[in-house]
Amino acid sequence: MTGPDSTHGIIEVAFVDDDPDLRDANAQALRLAGFRAVPLGSAQAALDRIGPDYAGVVVTDVRMPGMDGIALSRQLRALDPDIPVIVISGHADIAMAVEAMSEGAYDFIAKPYSTERLVETLRRAVEKRALIIENRRLRALAASSDEETALLGEAPAILRLRQTIRDLADVDVDVLVLGETGTGKEVVANLLHRLGRRRDKPFVALNCGALPESVIESELFGYEAGAFTGAQKRRIGRIEHSSGGTLFLDELESMPPAAQVKLLRVLEMREITPLGSNDLRRVDLRVVAATKLDLGDPAQRGDFREDLYYRLNVVTLRIPPLRERRRDVPLLFAQFLARAARKYGREVPALDRSVERHLVENAWTGNVRELVHFAERVALGLSGDMPAAQAREDAVPSSLPERLTAIEANLIREALEANRGDVRATLEMLGIPRKTFYDKLARHGIDRAAYAMPG
Repeated sequence: MTGPDSTHGIIEVAFVDDDPDLRDANAQALRLAGFRAVPLGSAQAALDRIGPDYAGVVVTDVRMPGMDGIALSRQLRALDPDIPVIVISGHADIAMAVEAMSEGAYDFIAKPYSTERLVETLRRAVEKRALIIENRRLRALAASSDEETALLGEAPAILRLRQTIRDLADVDVDVLVLGETGTGKEVVANLLHRLGRRRDKPFVALNCGALPESVIESELFGYEAGAFTGAQKRRIGRIEHSSGGTLFLDELESMPPAAQVKLLRVLEMREITPLGSNDLRRVDLRVVAATKLDLGDPAQRGDFREDLYYRLNVVTLRIPPLRERRRDVPLLFAQFLARAARKYGREVPALDRSVERHLVENAWTGNVRELVHFAERVALGLSGDMPAAQAREDAVPSSLPERLTAIEANLIREALEANRGDVRATLEMLGIPRKTFYDKLARHGIDRAAYAMPG
């Protein structure tokens, strides 16, 4: 016997019948089939439990003392016309059940019926209700234009990161942000700036990997008129312009060695000398630097100066990739979809099963940036193109061994997240030895500490 889709685990089945034996027997059968069944002895008990956004489906007998099942169906539809109501009727009541269907009941089942018949009907109703609730949530988010979209989620690593950002916002300490491409490193830098006392001064960003070596020093330090050919007038550099505010250096690992030497002196002395000048100028500087490489690892650091790394590494904030917080993907997607719908002047679209499946199965190697682009395609009605030509070749593992490896990694991450990084509880949930567990963490590149709740 097959139960409901596991993605719809929040959906409840209210089984309403005045016969206690029949009611409890059916509720037990539904629980065994994987549903969260709640037995209720009367129509009034059902109305007392169910509200307009009830995350559930209702199964009701027709003949009950007081309010019968047909009247209950009418009241539930007046409360929320999208609540699926399944009416159970004896042969003498089939005409009444047909009337209920004409008024919007989801289905009716004639007695006697098999459990399999009830389960199959409920599976379809549960899926429909889950989609309705999700689409309502998306529309509610679309109406909340002031919702903060940055760093949403409930993964322990994200909770800890948000708290650390709040703690550091007013502290004049340089920060190194470590994260893969697309995780939102500039978002973190912006939050550090906006939440602190420097918020009214400039936030100045420079991508160290986007400028040629011949230009980056003049961009950082500025120059005086006549400092070099073409320097017709004085230019204030990014460092001086950010004085009092925040200087964000993205792709720090790409900074040329000569500029690294000068930046190190700026960080140590808090003063600059523009090109073509001998004057020292004091700067009130806070630097937030971002890198996708672990500069503490000599193999990854390459020719990046070790002393500059240690000077910046007073505080390091690590942004977890999406694969370490997969349960946050639906919430992030909902926000990005709502924002995209506003951007393009569209209604937030209803989600079909292919979109939901893509959210669950995709590897999200491009992290938040990839999720934003996918949300925009869905908002524009282009999601149907994504599985083939537009999907990245490495997004979903193709071979059976690759898929099994990805599934195993996701199960370990979910167990760590469910147990907030507690090793003993995670081992009990997974049912594997400790050594095997740590071997698998190493094989999949999973950082257990990222799942520990902030304390």
